[in-house]
Amino acid sequence: MSLVQQLGPHLPFLRRYARALTGSQKSGDSYVKAALQALASGTHELDNMPPRVALYRLFQAIWGATGARLETAPEAANSISERVLRIPPQHRQAFLLTALEGFTLEEAAQILDESAESVRQLIARAQVDIENELATDVLIIEDEPVIAADIEALVLDLGHRVTTVATTRTEAVAAVRSRRPGLVLADIQLADGSSGIDAVNDILRGIDVPVIFITAFPERLLTGEKPEPAFLITKPFQPETVKAAIGQALFFHEERPVAA
Repeated sequence: MSLVQQLGPHLPFLRRYARALTGSQKSGDSYVKAALQALASGTHELDNMPPRVALYRLFQAIWGATGARLETAPEAANSISERVLRIPPQHRQAFLLTALEGFTLEEAAQILDESAESVRQLIARAQVDIENELATDVLIIEDEPVIAADIEALVLDLGHRVTTVATTRTEAVAAVRSRRPGLVLADIQLADGSSGIDAVNDILRGIDVPVIFITAFPERLLTGEKPEPAFLITKPFQPETVKAAIGQALFFHEERPVAA
């Protein structure tokens, strides 16, 4: 099997991790590109590990070698920089690798070149740091009652408030007009055949709000051909994965002007 065949399936998820780590699609994609260029040029090689673990370890080496300049990147606005400074990068990496990317403690330890116990401690510190951030109002767009109830319970457990559980595009847009949310959690395929993607696009035309897609069809969004969501969770999901994504989405979001 060629290197492209080995690594190809993992690249969309590495981009997801890089974007969550840096808080930016542009910055995250640049680091992924740098890692792949280093691999292609022969300046770095994959370690003798499972391909996905080795790929993420290579990414971490590149990110660290450049100084991991997240705190001083020009694209990071002041409010983001202030929040980032409250979360040490190593804590954030350990948390994302396990909760968002699904690596075991042992795999995350290999990627970060740490012991499993050290990674466990880093995750615990990150959870405290992130959960101390701002509570907000959350709109859930989900047509399956059981899944919606599970997501709502997770949101409430983190100290946030659920404004509405919408099951269609129309309900979601109406809910935002009634009460502006600070976060949207959206499925793609909704009850009446409408699209969660269209609902989110409608919402984003009026307000700037962080969005997390929770879907059984991630391939519809991770195409590599157009702007992709920084936060995407695949069903069936793990509770800690949703909690990690919520923390990161709120942590990194900074409101931008929306065209009238």
